[in-house]
Amino acid sequence: MSDLKGLQDLVSQIRRDIVRMVHKVNSGHPGGSLGCTEFMVALYYEIMELKEGFDMDGRDEDIFFLSNGHISPLYYSILARRGYFPVEELQTFRLLNTRLQGHPATHEGLPGVRIASGSLGQGMSVAVGAALAKKLNKDPHLVFSLHGDGELQEGQNWEAMMYAAGNNVDNLIATIDHNGQQIDGATSDVLPLGDLHKKFEAFGWDTLHISNGNDLQEVIEGLKEAKTRTGKGKPVCIIMDTVMGNGVDFMMHTHAWHGKAPNDEQLEIALSQNIETLGDY
Repeated sequence: MSDLKGLQDLVSQIRRDIVRMVHKVNSGHPGGSLGCTEFMVALYYEIMELKEGFDMDGRDEDIFFLSNGHISPLYYSILARRGYFPVEELQTFRLLNTRLQGHPATHEGLPGVRIASGSLGQGMSVAVGAALAKKLNKDPHLVFSLHGDGELQEGQNWEAMMYAAGNNVDNLIATIDHNGQQIDGATSDVLPLGDLHKKFEAFGWDTLHISNGNDLQEVIEGLKEAKTRTGKGKPVCIIMDTVMGNGVDFMMHTHAWHGKAPNDEQLEIALSQNIETLGDY
C-alpha cells in the first residue's frame, strides 16, 4: 500500500480544490464530490493500473467511467493531481469555452475523460460496453465505474445490469455511492431504492458492501476485494455508504449542498476544516 498518510493528505487537498472551484463560479455540485473523495483517491492512486499519458481507447490499462457526472469538481481535481492536465487549469472550472465544463465532456479533448456524462443513468451501459470491448481485444484489464444511488431510479441502469450478468461481463466493477441524498431530498422520500444489495444479487451480480466509504483504508481494502472477485463469471458491484458533503461539517448529511456553492465566509470555514498539504492552484 502507498503511504496512507500521504493519500489522506491528498484527500484533504482535493476537498480544498472542490470547494474553491465551486465557490469561484458560484456554481457546481460540492456535496457528492466531497462524499466520494476517498473513493477517487483510492481508485486512481492505489487500485487502477494506468499507463503513462492518455488515449481514448484505454487498451492495456484499467479505465474508469464517471456516470454521475455532476460531481465533476472531484473528477477534475483527481485527474489534475494525477497529472492528466495542469493543476492550474482547475481555475477555469465552469467558465465558457474551457475544457472543464460543469459536466464532463469530450469535445474539447480533456485528458482522462472518455465519455460525456451527467445525463444520469447512462454510465452503466457505457461501462458494460467498454468491458465487452476489452474482452474482444483480449485485454485482461478492468473497467471501473461510479454511480449515484438516486441515479439508479433511471430504468436504463437495470437493463444494463441485466445484460452484464446475462453476458458474463466479469471484468467490470461498478460502485454505487450510497449517500441516501439526491437533488430534491432523501432518496427514501423521492423514490425509495429498497435493498440494493439484494437487488444487484437478484440481477446476477457479485455484490459487496463498503460500510464507510469515507474511511480511506476501508475503501482501498474493499476495492482490492472486488478485484479478487473479477474473472469469475459475474460483474461485480460495490454498495458504498458515504456521507454527502463529508469533510465540511455544515454540508454533511443533507441534500441542500447537492448543487449549491459556498459564500466567502463558508469557503473559509470549509478550507479551515481541510489542511493544506500540496499547495492550492
